[in-house]
Amino acid sequence: MVMAGAAVGGAETFYVRIVSALAAAGEEVLAVIRRHPARAQALRAAGLAPVELAFGGPFDCLTRPRLARFLQGFSPQVVMSWMNRAARFTPTGPWVRVGRLGGYYDLAYWRGFDHLVANTRGLVSWITGQGWPAEKVHYLPNFVPDFAGAEPVPRGELGVPAEALLVLAMGRLHRAKGFDTLIAALALLPRTVAVIAGEGPERSALERLARLSGVADRVRFLGWRNDQASLLAAADLFVCPSRQEPLGNVVLEAWSARRPVIACRAAGPEELIAHEVTGLLVPIDDPPALAEAIRRVREDRTLAHALAQAGRAAWASGFAPAPVLARWQSLLGELSQR
Repeated sequence: MVMAGAAVGGAETFYVRIVSALAAAGEEVLAVIRRHPARAQALRAAGLAPVELAFGGPFDCLTRPRLARFLQGFSPQVVMSWMNRAARFTPTGPWVRVGRLGGYYDLAYWRGFDHLVANTRGLVSWITGQGWPAEKVHYLPNFVPDFAGAEPVPRGELGVPAEALLVLAMGRLHRAKGFDTLIAALALLPRTVAVIAGEGPERSALERLARLSGVADRVRFLGWRNDQASLLAAADLFVCPSRQEPLGNVVLEAWSARRPVIACRAAGPEELIAHEVTGLLVPIDDPPALAEAIRRVREDRTLAHALAQAGRAAWASGFAPAPVLARWQSLLGELSQR
């Protein structure tokens, strides 16, 4: 498994989860990553010996031959490359080359690969629509751990009054994630505090928007956190306000934690969520609609409980570790025989 991702992100988090789970299940796995001390340590904690390479820019002439030597020494039957950069450096050999996609990327990066794996059904349809043979494109979902029962972060540590509604959102502070929509909605919601866990280039713009909207005292920017389960345990509900979201790991995490979910109708959440059953869906870029959905969940505790329970059931049946790991093992075993 070759990952040349960013310092933080959903794909990077799931890479560590699935590689660790495969190894724990007895599969022989070589983890190859872009140099990242924390990720390497997480893999070592799972009993793996990660290979760290540069995966640099156009003048990086060393990573490809070094990767080839490690692969030749390991003799894998299948090599799966995550992210565009990893695909560019993954050599051909006596192995099946598989590209793993979690977004709508330029498929030219995977030209010459044998198979592609996508983490949503919508992405599978899009790839085949670009001309890839259907028999060479496979759906493998992500899983998230069981977050139910985690110890909540004390509200005092988050600066959230006990009587306020705590709305949690998580993700990279990028325009695609739509956190500005949440902040605008907050201006329509008294006695509500938005807690946003994440970091990114839009932080200063979002802080300015909160000030201009008169809600700076009701928005908490936490930066990157590794205690998602505890944050979810502290929250009254979870919001995914993304404009663009190919999957939405955060939705799965909120389901696992039994928290009611509200999401904008980006591709991933719209595929995952059954509206009014496992969550509420609202139009993209519509703060009043988002505010009304939050108000509904706040005022109708029966609805909030039903959404939380149905979301948990959806996680357990399709996105918990055991069923997802079984699908991964089945496909990897099938591909290794080709």
